[in-house]
This record gives sequence, C-alpha cells and structure tokens, in this order.
Amino acid sequence: MAALMTFGAAHAEKLTPERVFADPDLSGPLARGVKVSPDGSAVTYLRARADDQRMTDLWIADVTGGAPRLLIDARSLAPQEKELSEAEKSRRERQGVQTRGVVDYAWDEQGRFILVPVEGDLFLYRMAGGQVTQLTATDADEIDAKVSPKGRFVSFVRDDNLYVTPAGVGPERALTTGGEELKSWASAEFIAQEEMGRSTGYWWSPDETRIALTHVDQSGVDVVERLDVNASGAAIVRQRYPRVGRPNAVVELHVADVATGARTKVDLGPETDIYLARVDWARDGKTLYVQRERRDQRRLDLLAVDPASGAAKVILTEESPHWIELTDDFRPLKDGTFLWSSERSGNRHLYHYAADGRLIAQVTSGDWPVDALEGVDEARGVAIFGASKDAPIERRLYEVSYRTPGEPKALTPGGGWWTASVARSGKAFAATYQDPKTPPQTGFYKADGSRVRWIEENRLAEGHPYWPYVSRLREPQFGTLKAADGQDLWWTLVTPPGFDPKKTYPVIVQVYGGPAGALVDKAWMKPEDQLYLEAGFILFSIDNRGTPNRSVAFKTAIDRRMGVVEVEDQLAGAQYLKSLPYVDAARIGIVGWSNGGYMTLMTLTAPESPYAAGMAGAPVVDWSLYDTHYTERFMGTLADNAEGYANAEVTARLGRLKPDTLMIIHGMADDNVTFDNATKAMAALQANATPFEMMTYPGLRHRAGWTQAHRLHRALTTLDFFKRKLAPTPAP
Repeated sequence: MAALMTFGAAHAEKLTPERVFADPDLSGPLARGVKVSPDGSAVTYLRARADDQRMTDLWIADVTGGAPRLLIDARSLAPQEKELSEAEKSRRERQGVQTRGVVDYAWDEQGRFILVPVEGDLFLYRMAGGQVTQLTATDADEIDAKVSPKGRFVSFVRDDNLYVTPAGVGPERALTTGGEELKSWASAEFIAQEEMGRSTGYWWSPDETRIALTHVDQSGVDVVERLDVNASGAAIVRQRYPRVGRPNAVVELHVADVATGARTKVDLGPETDIYLARVDWARDGKTLYVQRERRDQRRLDLLAVDPASGAAKVILTEESPHWIELTDDFRPLKDGTFLWSSERSGNRHLYHYAADGRLIAQVTSGDWPVDALEGVDEARGVAIFGASKDAPIERRLYEVSYRTPGEPKALTPGGGWWTASVARSGKAFAATYQDPKTPPQTGFYKADGSRVRWIEENRLAEGHPYWPYVSRLREPQFGTLKAADGQDLWWTLVTPPGFDPKKTYPVIVQVYGGPAGALVDKAWMKPEDQLYLEAGFILFSIDNRGTPNRSVAFKTAIDRRMGVVEVEDQLAGAQYLKSLPYVDAARIGIVGWSNGGYMTLMTLTAPESPYAAGMAGAPVVDWSLYDTHYTERFMGTLADNAEGYANAEVTARLGRLKPDTLMIIHGMADDNVTFDNATKAMAALQANATPFEMMTYPGLRHRAGWTQAHRLHRALTTLDFFKRKLAPTPAP
C-alpha cells in the first residue's frame, strides 16, 4: 500500500477540539441552499456568519460579476432568538436544519420576490428597489411559506390551516378553517417529512387559480408518550408516532379554488391505508399528477387527476418484489410528455413518457444508477442529471437528450463530488465541488459546464480558516473488497499526521451502514473527523450492502434481513484492517450515529467481535420501535417477518458484549429514534451486569438543536472514551 500524502508546508498548528467548534467555520465560507434566480441572472444562497456558525444570512451574486453581497441580514429582521412552536421545531428536525436566522427562502417563478421566513414570521424581499416588507407578526409560527407561481400571492400554514395573502398590499385570508393538531390542512405528516422526502402539504397550480392540499387525520395514530427531558425539568410529550404495523395517518387530497375556497376531493381509490408520495401540476394546469404508494411500498401508481372533478386514472405503475424508492425525478414537460425514473433495469435510469403513460423511450442505460434528475432544457430536449457513473465515490453532472437518447455527456470533471442547482430554463447551473483536498467551492456555469464566475471560491490558501492546519491535512486512500455475493464494497482509509508504516496504530471505524446514506466518497473531510487523526487514530469506513447510490441488487441485499449482511460486510472490513501491517488488530474501535449507532451495537455483539470498543449514538435498538414507512420498506411487518425482526433486535445479543467496551450517547428529547431505544439497551445491560458508559443530552433531539458547545462536548466525550479504551499515541 502506498504511503498517504500530505499537503502544504512541513509544519502547521495542531488542530484542537476547541478550534474545530469555534468561529469561523474551519471549512471556510460555504454556500448552502444554493438557487439560481428564475431568469438566470443571479445566484442566491445561505451563508453562515463569521462570528456565529449557527446564524445564516441570505446572499446574492450576479452572474455578470461583482462581489457577492448580503441581501438579507437575519439579525436585522429578528435580533432575538424566538421560542419556536412545536410544529416548527418538528419541521426543522425533519429537515435537519441546524441553524437559525434565514434558514430557508423561496423565489416566485417570475423572479420578482424572495420570501424569507425568519424566527417564525414572514418577510418579502422585492428585487425591484431591494425593499423588505414584514408580512406577518404573530405569536404563532407561519410555516411552509410559498410565493405563488406568478408572484401575486404568498401562502403559508398557521395553526393547521392554509392562509393566502396578496404579495402586494392586502389582508390575509384563511383558505381553510377548522384545522387542528389531529385533523390538519395543508401540512405534511410526520412520515412524509421524516421518511418520504415530502415536506409540504400543498401545491399551487401554474395559473394560481387552484391549490391542491392535503387533509391529514392523525386521530388513529398511536400516542407514544415520551419524556422530553431538559435542563429545567421534564414534560411528557404525547407524540403521534406510527410504529411498525400500526395505523398511519389517513391522508386525503383536495383541490381548492383560490377565489372562493370551494374544495373538490381527489379520488385516491378505495384503499385509505396508502402513502401520498408526490403531487405535481401539469405545465398547463389542466392535470394534477399524484404518486400513490401502496402500504407495503412494492407498488407505486402515477395518477392523472382532473382537478375540476377529482376523477383520477392510473397512467403508470412501478412494481418491485423488494420496494419502490421515492424520488423527485418526475418532470412534466410543456408538450404534455413527462420524464420519470425507474429501477426496473436493475439500476435507476431515466425514461420519457407520453401524457397517457405510454413509454416513448428509455433515456439513460448502463451498469450505473442515476442519482437525481437536476433539471431540463426543453428547448434542446435535454435532461440534466447527477450520477456516480464512473465510481460510487465520485459524483458528476451530465446531460442527455431525451428526444434522441444516446451516451450522456459529462458537464463537470471527475475526481470529486458535485452537487448542482439548475436554472429553470436548463441553460445554466450553480454547482458545488469538493474533494479531499478542496473544501466546497461554488460557481456559476454555462450549460456546457464552463465556469462563468465563482460564487464562493473558498480557495484553500493563506487567509482561509483552515490554512494554519493545512500541512496536517491527510489524503485518504480508496479501495474495494468483495462481499460474500461478489459485489464490490468501497472503503476509505486515512492515516494520522506523522504516519510511520513501520509502527502500529489503533483504528476508529466510522459507520452508518443504512439505506439512507453512504460514507465513502471523494469529499472534503469534516474538520471534527480530523480530531481522530490528531489523537493518533487511523480512520476507516466501508459502505456495506444496503447503502444507497448503487444497483438494485446491492441495495436490496438487506431485504427482510436488516442487521445481517450489513454486519457481515462491516466484519469483512475489520478483517481487512487486521491484515494491514500498521494496524494493531487488538485496538479497533467503531463509532456511529442513528443507524450507525445500531450498526455499532450489532457489530460489537457479533460472535468473536473484532472491535475493542464502540460508541453508539442515538441507536435504534428494536426496529419495532421505529416508524412505518422506513422500517416496513426493508423489513415488512412483525406479522409477516417475525424472524427477521428477532434477528435484527439488539438486546438479545447484548449478553455477548464485552464489559466496559460500550458508550451510548442519546438526546433526551429525541422524537425520531426515541429515547426508549436507549433505555431498552440500558436495562438489558444492567440485567446482564455488563458495565457500560452513558452520556445523555437534555433537551436535544436527533439532529436539530445541537449548538457548537454541545458538539464540542460530544466530541470531547467520544475522544476521551476511545483514548481510554484504545490508547493511541497522539500525532506528532
């Protein structure tokens, strides 16, 4: 194995936990929430303040040049942080929002306005004149706010009802009444937000005359009582949480007339135990497209709905013996046809359909998956998409003709990881690139991929926050192992500064291992991960079967048997580590959060586990305690897969845990992986008289709410645990 490279000069400051979690962000000025203006003349984005990483403002950069400029200063609109409603807290948790200030924004389709919610109230920025108008000032939170397509209205949800107000001057108007917590209008239910990638419950028609909106009835969903423990005490939260095999919310879809408020119910079929997956309007507004998913997630129907009558017709069906993954790849076109993605070939690819659901052509093909349809240039008949076509560890942007399909053309170079926001016209895009040597850099590009200008160059050079530490930046190595079924498992390994291949080192294995995310990619290393290297650890990750952005065969290897092949693959990674001459086989640790916490527990309790210590963060312990859409997709229900659930459950395995090898970390207000997962493991370990360590965080949820101080404490706690258990020698 070749020695791993470093960058920069021969000496640099040693990175400390205190600096990693201080301001400014060590990764530099990052552009988040990047959007191209509707006319393609500017790029807007969120940027954290240099003196407070948790506060984000709205910035804009003109594509013709000039320095990016501050558009909306969040502190000027809301100097004091407001206590948000439970609904808004939950929404931010579902979306993984970690900041405050301007955390979201929306353009109208004409490019005249930008709607900005700040601390629960709404502000409208007018591009002509640069004026900001406060639209609401109420004790309640206005959530899921939108500017209507033509920019005449602003809409939002308040207290479980949908409101509309003129974008100019005029009073607000309730489009629905009678909404309340258990029977709400125009809101996405918990499952839609957490697992289905649908964060909204209403959709404007292109001509602004109608709004499609949901009615969500949660009254049949089980109440899960959980303690919300914080620093000043505890409250019992009666959360409507749909656990495996139990009732989901009943979701209806209606079409409301904006002028009169009159509603027409959409016919979603006789079965009510379904998922309302996606809703889209045809470009002419004459058809409403609805994606309806069966409860077992093995069938997805595309319905064409007459918005005037609510009558619906199935025009396309996808079926799988495993599960159907939801995407945002459905794209109605001006000529009435539409683009769609499917995994029927064994990989996700794009397809072109006529308005009646007749297949016109398969647009992409090959032994690689499309990751996401990013945009369309209808004038040229071109689809723009992101994919890891060369290898799962890289992502590039491509274009392909959907009129005369052929080999896709790469718009961005390889070697790293690209994400993009494509202009509505498809004639330009803003894109962010990163690799292990390059922190995220955002630029504006022509349709052919040539860069017009930087938005945030974020060049790693003198003056960059990371520059004092740059010579200690390590280049990761990548490779593959074969799984038991012959499929490739990608891994990455990073050695500490001052690495000597003649010595032996302890290893920290970072794991997630679940269908919701992969860890192995050619991206910028988070500075907090550098702390493991500074402490003298080697870092290693391997993406087991079941992780995303791979073939159907790779992803569905876990079907109905979670906790089996993933553990096998992680153990194969550990065996590979033990074969390396510079790895101390007796000092391998493992750490993960959420599904990674689950994987930590499962690997630590495998027979003859090779791991000497593990930190399980917010771990799932029993899949019957988790929600319906996620768990049933991969495991079915307890009634039809009792053996699979028994094999995947952690507590029955805890008798094999070596004493003093485990730390559990959990937020005490977690409403996703609820705290009873941790207490179930704690009780089993105590019953077995197995010593372990525990760190809990009052008031914190699964993702949102973690301040820099909390993150620093968690990092120090984790590092201290592994230093005590694995005894590394700090990097020189």
